[in-house]
Amino acid sequence: MANFSLPDDSLFLGFDSSTQSLKATVLDSNLTIVTTELVHFDSELPHYKTKDGVYRDPIVNGRIVSPTLMWVEALDLILQKLSKSNLDFGKISAISGSGQQHGSVYWKRGSAAILSSLDPRRPLVDQLGNAFSVKESPIWMDSSTSAQCREIEKAVGGALELSNLTGSRAYERFTGTQIRKIFQTRPEVYGDTERISLVSSFMASLLIGGYACIDESDGGGMNLMDIIKRAWSKVALEATAPSLEEKLGKLAPSHDVAGHISPYFMERYHFSMNCLIIQWSGDNPNSLAGLTLNTPGDLAISLGTSDTVFGITVDPHPRLEGHVFPNPVDPNNYMVMLVYKNGSLTREDVRNRYAEKSWDMFNEFLRKTPPLNDGKMGFYYKEHEILPPLPIGFHRYSLQNFIGDTLDGVNEKEVEEFDPPSEIRALIEGQLLSMRGHADRFGMPSPPKRIIATGGASANETILRSIAAIFGCDVYTVQRPDSASLGAALRAAHGWVCNQKGDFVPISCLYNDKLGKTSLSCKLAMPAGDQELVSKYALLMKKRIEIENRLVQKLGRH
Repeated sequence: MANFSLPDDSLFLGFDSSTQSLKATVLDSNLTIVTTELVHFDSELPHYKTKDGVYRDPIVNGRIVSPTLMWVEALDLILQKLSKSNLDFGKISAISGSGQQHGSVYWKRGSAAILSSLDPRRPLVDQLGNAFSVKESPIWMDSSTSAQCREIEKAVGGALELSNLTGSRAYERFTGTQIRKIFQTRPEVYGDTERISLVSSFMASLLIGGYACIDESDGGGMNLMDIIKRAWSKVALEATAPSLEEKLGKLAPSHDVAGHISPYFMERYHFSMNCLIIQWSGDNPNSLAGLTLNTPGDLAISLGTSDTVFGITVDPHPRLEGHVFPNPVDPNNYMVMLVYKNGSLTREDVRNRYAEKSWDMFNEFLRKTPPLNDGKMGFYYKEHEILPPLPIGFHRYSLQNFIGDTLDGVNEKEVEEFDPPSEIRALIEGQLLSMRGHADRFGMPSPPKRIIATGGASANETILRSIAAIFGCDVYTVQRPDSASLGAALRAAHGWVCNQKGDFVPISCLYNDKLGKTSLSCKLAMPAGDQELVSKYALLMKKRIEIENRLVQKLGRH
């Protein structure tokens, strides 16, 4: 596979327009970070009076929005900061970005003309005050659209049918349900809307001075796109709102050029007229890029407040839980995303209960208990879990006659409590077996080609050892303070190369020979576990999924 070098003096800029801040990362032609910058919304744009970047509606339960103009003002502010850091904007060959997924922006009729004629002598915020039919953008935290979720699912033939079509069942935060709510509750506003953007395509629109397409990967988080055809689904559109396709515009592959940078930024900040704006995408797709997942079989496990599993597959199997999006760095395959609410806070809770609030004791207990835990298995939910959909509660089972060779004759008995070391191992093995089981069900290759572990708990060697043992592959770790803006900068370079070639080029061509020398490097932290033990874990996983299914039938939310 050929490698593609970037021009020696070129720079590539990636943004991340997240809930609480706008971040920027600049890479040079060696994919090394040159500079980073950040605008924190609450503290640096205090006149919007947001808390954590949002407004929580005191009257409408679950309604959470952000002021659209705040994002506009943040873009000018971060470019001013980058300018003061002596960044030469003229050397930036391409820009891309990440937007918080599911957020939506509503352009008022006539706004295309405003966008295309911005005055570089004036800040963006002074010129776009009347450009939006909805002043406050619904974002991913909004949960006020449960009725619309059920209506859309019913209209397309059920939750599973919608998931098979769009990659996910209807979720309150997804853009389609938010659009339907605006159409139903504010029809005059919907009628006065010329274009609906995602946060990602909105920010790209500012940079090109015209309406940018929604990219296919972020479009997968809307409940509106046929993920196989990568086109708007007629049935999903009709279930959502009338005349919606013309308001959404066209979809585009994530590596496509959205346009050249607009004269506004050329004159105001001295960008080159040749600077390309590559399609922006969502924060999760950009994080996948920033973690250098690029081929089927790659898996990333982010161990944070919530645990998230990212994977790449050629043959996705959408389900009622989890999500399938088009892969932002390869149009030939898909990314799978599984989200677990019970992550680090649940690990801390079990540590506090059974290891005297000590991570050293927690790790010692994990080391001293045998793999497979003598058949002791636990389900630990300090919070209502997403995957599987189960309420708060701890459930413990002791498998009788389990030695790891067969499930024949194996019975489970529910018990009140284990000894402290067994509790610790039951927690960690349970979380990881759930990840492996659900990744398998979504069509992820097993064993994975490799796992990249990130997030706070990826620094814990005993947990990494369990990951390697249960999944049966090498585990790498990375230090990514902000994988979304880093991934966006990498995608800017990738899109630039694709444009030069006039066709899609695998992103690995950018860094095949030099990944270890770049800001994208990762290091082997734990070699693959013993394959005989991996097979035994496969049986334990099968038993766990069987028990989990029964718990969902008995206790779960439908």
